[in-house]
Amino acid sequence: MELKDLAPQQLWKHFAALNAVPRASKKEEQVIGFVMDFGKSLGLETKKDAIGNVVIKKPATPGMENRQTVILQSHLDMVHQKNGDTVFDFNTQGIEMYVDGDWVKAKGTTLGADNGIGVAAIMTILSDKTLQHPAIEAMFTIDEETGMTGAKELDPANFSGTILLNLDTEEEDELTIGCAGGLDTNTSGQYTEVPVGDGFVSFELKLSGLMGGHSGMDIHKGRGNANKLMNRCLYKAVQSFDIQLASLDGGSLRNAIPRESVAQVIIPEKDQAAFAAFVKTFMATLEEEYKTIEPGLKLELRAVATPAKVMEAGYFIKILRAIYAAPNGVFRMSPDIDDLVEASTNLAKVIVKEGVFVTQSLQRSSVESTKEDVANGVKAAFENIGCEVVQGGDYPGWKPDADSAVLRLLLDLYKDHFKHTPKVGACHAGLECGILGAHFAGGLDMISFGPTIHGAHSPDERVQISSVGRFYDYLLHILREIPVKANA
Repeated sequence: MELKDLAPQQLWKHFAALNAVPRASKKEEQVIGFVMDFGKSLGLETKKDAIGNVVIKKPATPGMENRQTVILQSHLDMVHQKNGDTVFDFNTQGIEMYVDGDWVKAKGTTLGADNGIGVAAIMTILSDKTLQHPAIEAMFTIDEETGMTGAKELDPANFSGTILLNLDTEEEDELTIGCAGGLDTNTSGQYTEVPVGDGFVSFELKLSGLMGGHSGMDIHKGRGNANKLMNRCLYKAVQSFDIQLASLDGGSLRNAIPRESVAQVIIPEKDQAAFAAFVKTFMATLEEEYKTIEPGLKLELRAVATPAKVMEAGYFIKILRAIYAAPNGVFRMSPDIDDLVEASTNLAKVIVKEGVFVTQSLQRSSVESTKEDVANGVKAAFENIGCEVVQGGDYPGWKPDADSAVLRLLLDLYKDHFKHTPKVGACHAGLECGILGAHFAGGLDMISFGPTIHGAHSPDERVQISSVGRFYDYLLHILREIPVKANA
């Protein structure tokens, strides 16, 4: 079966068209133009605000004019990640998709279902003249994945809606009414490079094959963090070998659990066999620890040309200790909501190159005080070796409202539509709702839902085809049942 044969056909058609457009965070110019052209082609009021968010308005169908105006919201950008052996240019190529049973996947890259399916669903509603719905204001935000810039800089004057439906939840049987806030902690330090002496040889040590994933939604699943595992290997190696570090490149995006790390190390020529044996033994240890969750884990060693310079030995020990000390993973579970991660941190990126050492990490929490606490833990680990620490990109969480009128409506409609009760709760991902709601003095009644998407922020990302159909039918059912305005 091909993508064009899937139902609902128009939604998948719009998703394919969207995925043909490069749309990395902070590089959304092409996709903004794509959506602007789409809205104008329908003859609908279409505009772009100062930051780049796109607004498309569709009037209510006859008989629905007295219903509350609904804001349908999704973000335009997607996480660009690919496997190390995948040849792909995100700046020029469209995502290559294929059908695998009940799933749509991408060939070696992220799929963009997060949040492209939500965008495609809104596009389908805007373009379908047969539907029954209230007045709709489509809100397409930018840069959700790397800073929530679109949500932060949104112009609320472009909207009159009182209900906001965010289409960015990734399990079809969940209604999300709260989320975590976030904070970036970036560190940098400078080190002295020294010449490589005689009698040394160089190797590339590559850790790869990890599952990675969304640093919010997957942080509690026990997956390996390539940066922490590589550091663990190097920390152990320096106990037995006169090992030196020339470079290190681990991880990619701030909100993705790192899947790969590559170090170039220099060791005495006489220790080659012993070092190879050490790597093999360490790999066996990792295989045993992660055999149930990281079956693709690999630690490989290959000879490479010896560089002219390496990191000064004292600083090498310092960064190994700092990275080891820096917290990573779940920091605290919520004492109030079952199975919810309250606070976490993800060491997303570690780079050592040409005299500069940098790290990037993202802390998340639904409680501001514990977000600050875990961020301070990361900060202290690197301040302790003299790094400059810059924290920013702070965004608030979304406080759950169990008395929400739209929650009651969606619960009743869900039970009526699917004949069972959905899960209701908060998530550890960073949704835009908390930021968006703060812009509207009169308040917005907000909720988030969506189809089933697994492996977001990794090349394993996939969306369940059958869930997309159910999600879209449910969305149409909601629009038909939106209540009348209070003053109607």
